[in-house]
Amino acid sequence: MNVYPGRRQNGFTLLELLVVLGIIALLAGIVGPQVMQHMGASKTKAARVQVEDLAAALDMYKLDVGRYPTTDQGLTALIEKPSDAKRWNGPYLRKKKVPQDPWVQDYQYAAPGKQGQFDLYSYGADGKEGGEGEDQDINSWE
Repeated sequence: MNVYPGRRQNGFTLLELLVVLGIIALLAGIVGPQVMQHMGASKTKAARVQVEDLAAALDMYKLDVGRYPTTDQGLTALIEKPSDAKRWNGPYLRKKKVPQDPWVQDYQYAAPGKQGQFDLYSYGADGKEGGEGEDQDINSWE
């Protein structure tokens, strides 16, 4: 019932609102999984870039010190001078902390490595060796 005769009330009906909400839900159901898939792929790409940056910092360390940090010294040797490193010219990383992978886990480091002079890798989203997609391992030797 119109309180003011001759004036039309503006607004949406409940049916119109339900139709719009249904369309939004349909779009979210279609677009949402695609967005999540791309987020996983971008985390994998970010991990690859971080591994390359850490490997470059390790190479700079070797140029100054004459060898790569030991497994026990780990990646911390890139930001804190080891007691036995005479020609250390670091820090070799911009930040005061060794970065973690995009899944908030520490990068794995071993020197000497099984694959080369050092092995640097992340186990991916699942934190386990092997896997595909976002769970794949990201390493410095491939």
